Parts: sequence; structure tokens; C-alpha cells
Amino acid sequence: MSSLRNAIPRPAHKERSQPQARKRYGLLEKHKDYVIRANAYHKKQETLKILRQKAAFKNPDEFNFKMINSKTVDGYHRPKDEVNKYSAEELMIMKTQDIGYVFQKWQSEKNKIDKLTASLQCTGGQSSRRHVYYAEDREEARELELQGRSKSDISAIEIPKDIKKKMDRSYRDLEARKSRAKDLEKLYTDMSMQKELQKKGRKRKLLDDELLNPNGKPVYKWRADRKR
Repeated sequence: MSSLRNAIPRPAHKERSQPQARKRYGLLEKHKDYVIRANAYHKKQETLKILRQKAAFKNPDEFNFKMINSKTVDGYHRPKDEVNKYSAEELMIMKTQDIGYVFQKWQSEKNKIDKLTASLQCTGGQSSRRHVYYAEDREEARELELQGRSKSDISAIEIPKDIKKKMDRSYRDLEARKSRAKDLEKLYTDMSMQKELQKKGRKRKLLDDELLNPNGKPVYKWRADRKR
């Protein structure tokens, strides 16, 4: 009987929509929407109740270091700027760690570029290994040279489309990695220069007239100190 009951078509009960006279108020709120709104309202009321209790039982003599280390700006507490938070030695150690991290990432990118370049050379028909052939006379050497050219000539070989797409993707990846490695090298050079400028010793920036090949980059010269 249950199968026959399910076989009989039944009318689909649709949810009541917003009446035409109340269309300006938007969609008609259903019970599940009311439950979500009610839970959010009660949660906010509980939070306000807890805050009122904390304010009521607060000790007026209570002290917190943020009372003197922060200030109120437009009704919000903002921490004061800490100018001398770290000493010169601590700043030097932190900058050394940053330079080491940048140098490590630069070397990693260079290694990946070398591996990717070698794989693309092998795929493009340029073998990464060298085979040395010995010929007894010039005619045999010429024949070996012609055979090597015919083997390395890839223009006559039709590359499948899927392999060609992978090669194009690899070439784009290679160019992106080269650009990233160049940026990391420039960043490493600048950070090393800033670290050296923080060290003790008299130094001055050379003018363009004093440089043999000026390239727009700042060049500094340190005064030679006598070692005891």
C-alpha cells in the first residue's frame, strides 16, 4: 500500500510569499530566518550583560600598564609608538636573520632555474650529455657531424599538442622564476648595503664624478682605520 500511496501525484506545498501590498519590505521572513535573527539578538544581549557586570564590579584603584602605554584616538585605544624598542645589537641580529632568509630563497630559486633549464634543453632536443666520437679521417668526421645534426634537428619532428602545452607552461614558469630571482638578488644587495651602513666607521657617498662607471646606484667609501 505504501508503494501505491507514493505513486499517486500530490500537490506541491509552496511557501507563502510576500503579499503584493508589502512588496516594498522585501522578502517575507520565514521561521528559520527568525530563529537565526533571534539567536544573534540573544547572543548580543548576553555579551552586553557580561560587560555591564564587569563595569559594575570594576575596582577603581585597578592599574594596567596599557593605561600609560596607550592613548585614545577618536574613541579607540591606540598603542603609543615604541621608538627605541630594540637596541642596535638586536636590530643587527634581526637584519642578519632577514638577509640569511632572503639569500636562502635566492639560492633556492637559482637551483630551480638550473633544473628547469636542463629539463627544457633535454625536451627541446638539445641533449644535456655530450658524446665524443673519434674519426680516423676527415670524411668519417664529416659523416659523424651530419648524423649528429640530423639527430638534433627537431624541426622535422612533430611535437604533440599536450607536450607542447606543457613546454610552453614550463617556459612561462622559467621566465617568472628568473624575474623572481632577479628581484631577490636586488633585495639581498640592498639589505646587505643597509647592514654595512649600520656598522661603525666613517664613510661617505661617492659622487658620480668620482666613479669610473656610474650606473645610478649609490657607492660608499669607508675611511681606513688603523688596527692596533
